[in-house]
Amino acid sequence: MVDHISIRERVREGEEDRSLRAAVYARTSSNSRAESYSLDEQVKRAVDRCHSLGWDVAFVYRDESESGDNTDRPMFQTMLDAAKRQAFDVVVFWKLDRFSRSLMHAVQLEEELRGYDVYLYSVTEQIDTTSATGRFNFRNLASAAEFERDMIKQRTRIGINGMAEERKWPNDDPPLGYTLTSENKLSVDDQQRELVVEIFQMYIEERSMPEVASRLNERGSTTTEGGEWTPRAVGDILRNEIYRGIYELGDVSEHVPEYQIIDDETFDQVRDIRMRFQQEDASRPSMPTSRKEQIAYEVRDRYQEYLDGCH
Repeated sequence: MVDHISIRERVREGEEDRSLRAAVYARTSSNSRAESYSLDEQVKRAVDRCHSLGWDVAFVYRDESESGDNTDRPMFQTMLDAAKRQAFDVVVFWKLDRFSRSLMHAVQLEEELRGYDVYLYSVTEQIDTTSATGRFNFRNLASAAEFERDMIKQRTRIGINGMAEERKWPNDDPPLGYTLTSENKLSVDDQQRELVVEIFQMYIEERSMPEVASRLNERGSTTTEGGEWTPRAVGDILRNEIYRGIYELGDVSEHVPEYQIIDDETFDQVRDIRMRFQQEDASRPSMPTSRKEQIAYEVRDRYQEYLDGCH
């Protein structure tokens, strides 16, 4: 048996990459009719390229009708598992968008695979990290992708800060108690406002988010999405600073009087109740091991009695 020699070692020793073991990857999306090449055609062209380069095709992975937006693809995950075991040296694909959703995504995957000493090769593009020149070119592509990503982040941050300066809401989903104006600013809705105030008062009375959720559901009240109330949904309301008029977005954090629904005294009272219960939960001693074992024995005995009664 010939021991596996890494690509790095071959390059250092001046060997040709004729014995590289290739894994061919092919993918079609759910809208495969609009794509130029079927799975079979992608595989054929990738295999032909491997043969022309003198590479051995060790594996072929096919994902049919799978999105490239993420790596949650059955055969892609199988391929990654095999790469971790260094079962092959290079992943060969017809085109980058068959392998990943974007260049930036490919950069992340390339870094992960390089950690396993596995490299990338595109049949139709200048992506080939099996050679020193190819790795240099890919690093340039990666730098360009990183620059583009930083520019997008910068533009996004500038856009968010611009919205914040005008006190606009960043999306089309205002919190309960508000509607959006034509300028995408919050406007208090009188009917929803009453529900928000009631939720705060209910919690002060009940001191329990599950109880508040139960009372709301019993009377048929729904969330802004039209679903049932849960303790978490109630908690989201009680914790939201916008109800005391605190508008926070980007680098802006400011009190906007026209956004305030709950007075500071009530909001602080609710916060104090929540914090008190959190502290009590944190300080409450855990159940002794002996008691846990006793409960386990009791459950086992009751289950055995149940089984005996079934005979």
